[in-house]
Amino acid sequence: MAVHRLGGEPLRYRRARRIARILRRRCFLGIFSVSFLSLLYLAFFHPKLSFHALHHGRVNQGNTGHRSIISTLYSSDNESDVSYVSGKAEAETSRHPRAKSHKHHVPCDIEFVDSVEDLVEPENYMNFTRFSLDYIIEEEAFYQTDQSEPLFGGRQSIEERENSFYAENQTIHCGFVRGPGGYPGSGFDLDEKDKEFMATCIVVVSSCIFGSSDFLRRPTRSKIGTYSKRNVCFVMFLDELTLTKISSEGNIPNENGFIGLWRVIAVKNLPYTDMRKTGKVPKFLSHRLFPSARYSIWIDSKMRLNADPMLIIEYFLWRKKSEYAISRHYDRSCVWEEVLQNKRLNKYNHTAIDEQFLYYQSDGLIKFNECT
Repeated sequence: MAVHRLGGEPLRYRRARRIARILRRRCFLGIFSVSFLSLLYLAFFHPKLSFHALHHGRVNQGNTGHRSIISTLYSSDNESDVSYVSGKAEAETSRHPRAKSHKHHVPCDIEFVDSVEDLVEPENYMNFTRFSLDYIIEEEAFYQTDQSEPLFGGRQSIEERENSFYAENQTIHCGFVRGPGGYPGSGFDLDEKDKEFMATCIVVVSSCIFGSSDFLRRPTRSKIGTYSKRNVCFVMFLDELTLTKISSEGNIPNENGFIGLWRVIAVKNLPYTDMRKTGKVPKFLSHRLFPSARYSIWIDSKMRLNADPMLIIEYFLWRKKSEYAISRHYDRSCVWEEVLQNKRLNKYNHTAIDEQFLYYQSDGLIKFNECT
C-alpha cells in the first residue's frame, strides 16, 4: 500500500532540495574563502609566476628566432618577462642535473723582455758533452724475411736501442728509414722544394694537423715582431685530407705556399694509420726535418702562438741557461695518473698501454713525490 501526500510534493523531494541548497552555499563559501586567501597571498607576497602565454604570443608576433626572444626577455624591465625565463631555467635545471664543474686554467705570468731588437745569443752557455750523430737512412736487410715492408723507425734490436742512449759518436735509427733497394719508402714523404726550404731554417716554429682533426690557428701577427717574421720559419705540416678541408674553409695557400705566417707543407704517404702517432714525427724529430736549425718551438694544433718566438727562446733557454724547455701538463704530473686517464678515454688499446708502461718501468721509471 502506497502513502501519498495530497496537495504537495513528497517529503523526500523537499529534503533533497534543502540538502542541495546547503551544499551550494557551502561550496560557494569554500570557493570564496580560497579566492580571498589567494588574493591576500598575492597582495603581501607577490610571487613570480610563469606566464607561458607570453612566450607563445611573442613568438607569433614576429619572425624572430629563439635566441632573440630570450635576449629580449632578459633585457626587459617587466618582472613577469624575467620570471618566465627564470622559471624555465629552473625547470630545465631540475630535469638535468648540473654538470660537474671543470677546472679553469689561466696562463702563467712570463716576464718577457720588451723587444727583440737588442737580443744577443749567448756564447757557449751550455755545458754538455759534444758528440756527433749519423742516422741510418736505409736498412741493409730485414731481420725477418716474412716482413716485406719497411718500418718508418727501422728495425733496431734491443741492444741497438740501449746503445743509442749513450752520448758518443755513433749512427742510430731515428725515423725516415727506407727499405733495401727496390722497396718503397717508409712514409712521411715531402716535396723536394719543401725540403730545400726546411734546410734553410735556423729558428723554427712548427705544428701539424693530420686526418682533418682540427682547424687552422694562425699565429697572432700583432704579437710577432718584424725580425721574427723575416727570419723565423713558421711551418705547418698537413696531409692531403686536411689541406682539402681547410682550403674549402677559405684557407688557401698563396703561390709561395703560405697561409698567413704558416708555410704549409703537404705530407704524403703517412707512416702510421693512427694520426696521433703520425703527429709525433714532426713533434719529436724536428732535428731531422730541419737539419740546419739551432732552435725549434713546437706548438700543438689546439694552441695559438701569441708571443714572439725569439722572446720565448730568450726567456726559457738563454735566460735560464737551459738546453730545452717543455711545458708542464695543466692537470696531471704523474705518469701513473696519465696511464689511467688514457684508459678512461680509450685512447689506445689497454693491453698496449700496459705493455708500454711496463717497459717504462723496466727502464727505471719510479714514482716521485707528486704521484699518490
